[in-house]
Amino acid sequence: MVKDFEQCYRAVSAKDGRFDGWFVTAVTSTGIYCRPSCPAVTPKRANVRFLPTAAAAQRAGFRACKRCRPDASPGSPEWNVRADVVGRAVRLIADGSIDRDGVSGLARRLGFSERHLHRQLVAELGAGPLALARAQRAHTARLLIETTELPFTEVAFAAGFPSVRQFNETVRDVFATTPTELRRRSAHRNGDPATGALTLRLRHRPPFDGAGLLAFLGMRAVPGVEVVEGSTYRRVLALPHGPGLVALTPHAEHVECTLRLRDMRDLAAAVQRCRRLLDLDADPLAVVAALGDDPLIGALVRANPGLRVPGAVDGAELAVRAVLGQQVSVGGARTLAGRLAAAYGEPLAETLPTCLDDTQLTHAFPTAAAIAAIDPEQLPMPRARGRALVGLCAALADAEMALDPGADREETRAQLVALPGIGPWTAEYVAMRALGDPDAFPASDLGIRHAFARLDQPHDARAVAAIAERWRPWRAYAALHLWATLTPTEGGTR
Repeated sequence: MVKDFEQCYRAVSAKDGRFDGWFVTAVTSTGIYCRPSCPAVTPKRANVRFLPTAAAAQRAGFRACKRCRPDASPGSPEWNVRADVVGRAVRLIADGSIDRDGVSGLARRLGFSERHLHRQLVAELGAGPLALARAQRAHTARLLIETTELPFTEVAFAAGFPSVRQFNETVRDVFATTPTELRRRSAHRNGDPATGALTLRLRHRPPFDGAGLLAFLGMRAVPGVEVVEGSTYRRVLALPHGPGLVALTPHAEHVECTLRLRDMRDLAAAVQRCRRLLDLDADPLAVVAALGDDPLIGALVRANPGLRVPGAVDGAELAVRAVLGQQVSVGGARTLAGRLAAAYGEPLAETLPTCLDDTQLTHAFPTAAAIAAIDPEQLPMPRARGRALVGLCAALADAEMALDPGADREETRAQLVALPGIGPWTAEYVAMRALGDPDAFPASDLGIRHAFARLDQPHDARAVAAIAERWRPWRAYAALHLWATLTPTEGGTR
């Protein structure tokens, strides 16, 4: 995208919000960088540079525009599609990997040297891992400054800065103002430091089918862990420094996100996991452009262009629920998951006592280690499935396999199907929701085969997979469109 100057300049001239997050516009005459849809007067061609990320603009010495707030735009949908080391690194950095494990930990997780990783990121993004993490810290810091009453010392460490001095310097460099002035200018603050509660707006690219997402999540909501009421989805989050609660309410141009965290250092990770859950960084128009003219599903795609693929806030949890859903109904899988959470999940009364006004949320979902320690014979399911569940969790608990944003998608598929009791359907479903692979496609899924039959198409798994080849790299969206045509009795995904 950034390589095509003319296309970028046309997008900026048109104030086209569809390109927000794809690149930023750096204006050499003012030293400011903006999102493509910035309402300011379009700069002259000679004064414009297009850069792939806010981090690249900051590294080049540009400051964030105070009018369009380019650091708050949706993330680039490119990272949803890309499965190479750069894509994996970007997703892990967004999840806070560098703040927790440093650049060395990120490199080890990806299986590359620090030098090679830095070279790859600079070549493609114009910034290395530390610069990318710095840009994210700056954005998190601004959220906390503008939406809470937290002291700046706590804001600094919650945002991931190693010192208050570095926090102050970064805010001045990136936003051309001080933390005090940022807070003074903010319209209102709605955080509650006593409980770690704050309300944010998570941006997305329209159109956005929030109602469809809530219907999908509500049908599968695990009792005690998550609930959908009206237009709001609430759930327990498992975060690096302790549990949290989140309430998500979709709107036309954003999702209202209210978080209650035990440790404010988890803010960036919590926000990113909510974005993945709701597929907020997707580019729906790109999906419509690719699938909208398809003779089989084109009409479905055009009728609901805002459809998103529901993700997951925790890969291990999603994988457990996929195994529980093998060969049972959606309702049956939900009941099993609720029983598992009640028996082996950590009660919130012990871990998050300040957030217990929500009586429907009572437990965190059990960790992989907790399930790995269970005797499969004690689980309320067929023995083979119980052994498969415990074996999967043992592999996750022993770090033999990871289901996080940095996972190698093809390698993880192979690891999953190598486990006893895990087949291609489960592997594809996990890739679709836990790994965020937009091209995952469970061809053997009963619901998809029913949808093919209804469309008068061959509906054995091999024929379904062959037809779906033309939908790459958006087969996961095609699957969701097909599932949306089913009645509750026709089966489908768990």
